[in-house]
Amino acid sequence: MTDFKTLLNINCFSSDSEAQKLAADQLQSNYNFEITCLHLDKSIQFAHNGKGCTIAAAKICEDVVIFQNVTIGANQTYNHITHQWENLGNPVIGKGVVIADGAKVVGPIIVGDHSIIGTGAIITKDVPANSIAYGVNKFKPRDPNYSHSPVFYKDMPHAPEIIAACEDVITRYNRQ
Repeated sequence: MTDFKTLLNINCFSSDSEAQKLAADQLQSNYNFEITCLHLDKSIQFAHNGKGCTIAAAKICEDVVIFQNVTIGANQTYNHITHQWENLGNPVIGKGVVIADGAKVVGPIIVGDHSIIGTGAIITKDVPANSIAYGVNKFKPRDPNYSHSPVFYKDMPHAPEIIAACEDVITRYNRQ
């Protein structure tokens, strides 16, 4: 089986349309992942092999990290009075953005550079650069003292630290 990164590169950057289609089919069947993007930077990273992601973006800039079960896409509506489609277009994801697990980013919006879209957020409006977006269309300035990429940081915690932290949470639970 071909790995996720190879399939992603073929699907998004190959000039061979037959190879692109085959890679897209394998991404869908092996990872429940699909992507369509007019302009995609090659540096994009998908945590957990992009499992469960559906991506339909206008542009995704460099150094973006996307976690699992993320949806990026359109939310156009048809106006029965004017007989026109409204809210056409897909998101632009700025440089260095992190989109956390289960977030939904939809519509013709811009997510500003170095912003974080929080777990489970639903975002249908522009997000200013250097913000943390959360809930439904809420955002606040990002604290510059914290890394903007919590998944691929050089000094990641090692398994013993993570296990100890989990044991602490279990201990707190058992005290209740």
